Amino acid sequence: MSTVNIPRLDLDTYINGTADERKAFSDSIGKAFNETGFVTITNHGLSKELIDKLYTQVKALFALPEEVKMKYEIPGLAGQRGYTGKNKETAKGFKVPDLKEFWQIGQTVSDDAPEKAFYPDNVVVEEQPEFNTTTLEVYKKLEAAGIHLLRAIAVYLNLPENYFDDKVHNGNSILRTLHYFPIENPDALPDDAVRAGAHEDINLITLLIGASADGLELLTRENKWFPVKAFGEDLVVNVGDMLQRLTNNKLKSTTHRVVNPPREEMKNSRFSVPFFLHPKSTMDLTSLPSTIDEQHPKLYTDITAGEYLDERLREIGLKK
Repeated sequence: MSTVNIPRLDLDTYINGTADERKAFSDSIGKAFNETGFVTITNHGLSKELIDKLYTQVKALFALPEEVKMKYEIPGLAGQRGYTGKNKETAKGFKVPDLKEFWQIGQTVSDDAPEKAFYPDNVVVEEQPEFNTTTLEVYKKLEAAGIHLLRAIAVYLNLPENYFDDKVHNGNSILRTLHYFPIENPDALPDDAVRAGAHEDINLITLLIGASADGLELLTRENKWFPVKAFGEDLVVNVGDMLQRLTNNKLKSTTHRVVNPPREEMKNSRFSVPFFLHPKSTMDLTSLPSTIDEQHPKLYTDITAGEYLDERLREIGLKK
């Protein structure tokens, strides 16, 4: 399908490349984010060994007994730290919860910035010390890769290259480890029960570290579902609603979903680890003046990142 532009881009050519290579990277990511909202990224700073270690720890976490996991589900945090059990998150507009459970790790503020007072502490898994250290390392590496990607996007938008730097420093980013659990009795499921219902991400950009099985699909402009495949250890990166609002739809927050596997594979688990790159809650998401003209009138009301996140968490059932 000619309209499905999901290029494979080498982040090192932006970080360490020539001026021409950096411009080519920025143009390519901007074009893809304008057309489909998705790219895949290689040379992103995470080694195969680290990714393998991460997935080993993630699988071990979700293999813990139910009563052990449940002690890490913290009331009042809207799922933003620690464990969130099955049947808790529902895609906006859906009535049936997604077929998944997850664990979330948030920002660690190390410089006594004001944000330190607002973020809850991360929940430590007592049974798995290596899970805590590995996810923290992965968080920091994905955050660093995300900052470089935002710099390339800023250049594409004719903004100063470091436009996003101070907005995402100590931002409210989340690393989510996901388990789409086995479907033991598919005939008992409601008709619209899926691993992840069609949705758009809330944040600026999402960086996804592969997955243990296929299933991710995006909705094209022709309203057709298209499978997104990553090569090896590549990251899949997509635009979130905050960046779409900021750019008045110039960059596209594409609807995507995780479909159920073929019947013969339903008893297999699927694991994935997305990193949701958020700014600080105070970031103004008012659409950039450069993205508004007669052909592209302003589409969104003014709102801060914190207000928008709060609104969306209520819509998906994580916050009451």
